[in-house]
Amino acid sequence: MLMRTDPFRELDRMAQQAFGAVGTLARPAVMPIDAWREGDTFVVELDLPGVDPSSIDLDVERNVLTVRAERSAPATDTELIAAERPRGVFSRQLFLGDTLDTDAISAHYDHGVLRLEVPVAERAKPRKIEIAHDGGRQAISA
Repeated sequence: MLMRTDPFRELDRMAQQAFGAVGTLARPAVMPIDAWREGDTFVVELDLPGVDPSSIDLDVERNVLTVRAERSAPATDTELIAAERPRGVFSRQLFLGDTLDTDAISAHYDHGVLRLEVPVAERAKPRKIEIAHDGGRQAISA
């Protein structure tokens, strides 16, 4: 399960404006995501076009997955005619539910899309529990 809250988003946005970083109110620097479940796997795709894969950093602490990436500015000896694409460091936090196995996250970056796959934890999957009684054993779904 994914909870879509980020208490520091507004603070980050104001800091970026104050220090001339990545975005503005008219053009915020974000990592758009799609998230869905495929069977026993939770899938998240983040759009990061033009980002060097070596600049992508993933960290998990408790149930918070932090994604950081950087899109470099063009060489300083070039004359920019238009600069509409955000540059600099991007960061996004995803709050993962307790039912996901954060120790088994896999990540793949291809064609500007970072794909994360998080399996459902074994402890969260439905299972059968055997109940003993005088006439033998009987399976009951939990």
